[in-house]
Amino acid sequence: PAGIETGTSGPPVLDPGPAPPIAAATGWLNTAGLRDADLAGQVVLYDFWTFGCVNCQHTLPHVKAWHERYAGDGLVIVSIHTPEFDYEADPANVAEFVGANGIAFPVALDPEREIWRAWDNHYWPAFYLYDGQGRLRLRHVGEGSYDTTEDAIRSLLGVDPTSPRAAVT
Repeated sequence: PAGIETGTSGPPVLDPGPAPPIAAATGWLNTAGLRDADLAGQVVLYDFWTFGCVNCQHTLPHVKAWHERYAGDGLVIVSIHTPEFDYEADPANVAEFVGANGIAFPVALDPEREIWRAWDNHYWPAFYLYDGQGRLRLRHVGEGSYDTTEDAIRSLLGVDPTSPRAAVT
């Protein structure tokens, strides 16, 4: 089925998995909520960010484009909003940013950094791409390497290499 990586192609396995838990989310935007079990068998891009981070704002058009282009192929994006400052911890402020910026994928709220700590994450933005077997296949911190990340997504989803890429606007 779409979204399940079964071969050995694609980026190397960095960790056999599974992904650390996201159960500590204190709330969700754009979904009633996700459980770790809901993501089993899916190609998942976890995106750690906070709306006041300029680097996160620069990566957002790429994340949105990947969602728009590859959700139909099975990509699931789980956006984990972990605030750096108090004003970023207010769920209403996060919801306002999400709405104003047309973010349509699930956003987990992590104001106490419980998910952040479970993942041993230290950076905004940070991307973790897991294949359909729950293995970490790509980790990227900061801006850039957008083509590398998209190539990994395409490979894990089995997207035809000649098909159109995500349109970043």
